[in-house]
Amino acid sequence: MPRWTVAIVLCVFTLIVTAAAAEAPAPLQGFSAASSQSEREWEAKFQAIPETSNLRDYMKRLSAYPHHVGSPYDKDNAEWILSKFKEWGWDAHIENFDVLFPTPKERLVEMVEPSKFSATLEEPTVPVDPTSNQHAQQLPTYNAYSADGDVTAPLVYVNYGVPEDYEQLERLGISVKGAIVLARYGHSWRGIKPKVAAEHGAVGCLIYSDPRDDGYFEGDVFPKGAYRPREGVQRGSVMDMPLYPGDPLTPGVGATKNAKRLPVKEAPTLTKIPVLPLSYGDAQPLLAALAGPVAPASWRGALPITYHIGPGPAKVHLRVQSNWDLKTLYDVIARIPGSTYPDEWIIRGNHHDAWVNGAQDPVSAMVDELEEARAFGELLKQGWKPKRTLIYCAWDGEEPALLGSTEWAEEHAEELRQHAVAYINTDANSRGYLDMSGSHTLEKFINGVARDIEDPETHLSVWKRDQLNQIRRGSPQERREARTRPDLRIGAMGSGSDYTVFLDHLGIASLNLGYEGEDGGGIYHSIYDDFYWYTHFDDTTFVYGRALAQTVGTAVLRLANAELLPFDFADFTDTIRSYNDDLKQLLNNKQENIRERNKEIEEGVFTATPDPTKTFVPPPAEPVPPYLNFAPMDNALAALAQSTERYQKALEKAQANGAAALTRASLGAVNATLMESERKLTSSQGLPGRPWGALGGAAAPTTGKTFGAGAPLHASFPDGGP
Repeated sequence: MPRWTVAIVLCVFTLIVTAAAAEAPAPLQGFSAASSQSEREWEAKFQAIPETSNLRDYMKRLSAYPHHVGSPYDKDNAEWILSKFKEWGWDAHIENFDVLFPTPKERLVEMVEPSKFSATLEEPTVPVDPTSNQHAQQLPTYNAYSADGDVTAPLVYVNYGVPEDYEQLERLGISVKGAIVLARYGHSWRGIKPKVAAEHGAVGCLIYSDPRDDGYFEGDVFPKGAYRPREGVQRGSVMDMPLYPGDPLTPGVGATKNAKRLPVKEAPTLTKIPVLPLSYGDAQPLLAALAGPVAPASWRGALPITYHIGPGPAKVHLRVQSNWDLKTLYDVIARIPGSTYPDEWIIRGNHHDAWVNGAQDPVSAMVDELEEARAFGELLKQGWKPKRTLIYCAWDGEEPALLGSTEWAEEHAEELRQHAVAYINTDANSRGYLDMSGSHTLEKFINGVARDIEDPETHLSVWKRDQLNQIRRGSPQERREARTRPDLRIGAMGSGSDYTVFLDHLGIASLNLGYEGEDGGGIYHSIYDDFYWYTHFDDTTFVYGRALAQTVGTAVLRLANAELLPFDFADFTDTIRSYNDDLKQLLNNKQENIRERNKEIEEGVFTATPDPTKTFVPPPAEPVPPYLNFAPMDNALAALAQSTERYQKALEKAQANGAAALTRASLGAVNATLMESERKLTSSQGLPGRPWGALGGAAAPTTGKTFGAGAPLHASFPDGGP
């Protein structure tokens, strides 16, 4: 062969090798180059297994009847889920707990002045919806854990019923003391509304869905469209879960049969005043009967009335009486033992109970968990084994108070502290964009997973679709970060779903995942959240259900098989820095707001009371919060940044030296330290007035006014959750 021919061949070979090397994907976080290739092969096999037809079949079965806590179909579903796990090769069992779950005996809302009106408090059957007629099995419209009570009082409209709304009422000289308040859903978790109302002296609370937020203002209502109809009602818990979630009678310990229980009257998380939810059909006559000042523009909903605040002349009679008895929970727990690190656990969960039929919440994500479990069963048949133990959980009792997850984790707290690597949660799934929230030590990790999942609608990666959506719709800062920051920020988790006990109580790194943004929901916690609604107005072909199974399953695979646990502290440090900046701004804003309020009081901006028989007493001036010394926080942040940099350099050096270097670095010891990193963020004392948040601490009843009106509380429970 001529020399020039040899030279050409060598040149071409070199180009091919160079191109192949350039195209080879970078090693996965926590994996060597060699193990990354094997991992990607297993992930490809896993991602090909989930089938949309299975998701549809599972949903039709699980949502066929109402399955709230204590119902026959709740137990039946748990036993069916157990049988599927066993069929797919998992070691599975049911764990039972006995918890307080009140159900209503009497519900009454009637206007007695200036005219007579009785609220229906019912959701009617829709002829085209075949499961909406199961009235004998449905829980009625109510708020669980409302206090019993029978009160008649003037009505006051309080907008969303959050602390800033009461500040506005104060400016108008309006008191809710001795009144029943009417609040609309939104802008906070529903349990905040009666809590803050009671703190201001109200004797009862009604919560309704205004069509501006949740009805015809947003789009066509069910059954023509996806949105809440005139008679639709949002059920839900109003327990004081920020104090502690789970069974009200067994704080800090599992609610087993022999657990020591508080008397019901001493349970601190129960509301202090009676509460009921209303449809906007039932709320409209009450609002229309109010006089007093016209509500500020931001308080006005979309009902065809002039919104007045009151008090009166509308006077309302509210009565609530419940059965205060224990119900049995059915948690399904399934396990695949790890082959290399069996004492390190990857935990994944979704609840199976619902307020009624619950096709969207929670079945839409429960079916994805089941299809993940089936896919892992198929991989087992092909010779795959996870290095770490997988624990898949189908929780009961999430809707009333995060019951099943909390009681299980409290019962197994010591084991979880020793063995849990991470917890991955889902709760409901729709269609659209991947919503990622969780521990920021896992932010880089879940961004990496999102880059490797294809969006079924656009065929971009779900990460790229999220990035483009943030550039299109985000604030200027969010758009800038989406273009320049290596990873998309993930949301911070407060509470509201089954991750709460793992993250807030035990300090276990956690994630919450789901697709959303294109569903146009409007049947949340109503009888219309069923198979008919979901298959007509949500992820109708279940392609985003398949995407969620692929997303969560891939995350589980990587956590289970990584040689070095994929915790990252660069994004974490950046997030802590942003929190520090936010805290400084929060103090400045608070100081300015109080100065402005005190100036208004001095200038007489606060108006006289609408009731001429009462003497108006302006509120007292508040002391302006002092300037704080942020130097300790700034210094701690600098130390964290330095520690993060040292860890990153050590990791890069070990990776450059190959697998042998990682072995010499004692992976087991490093992983054990990484598992503890989230635990170190959990206070041994908990938060003021909330000892349950302490690492493994019990929650004792507290006296006096707690933190209920604080801003962090509202952020912890968005409008949703249990």
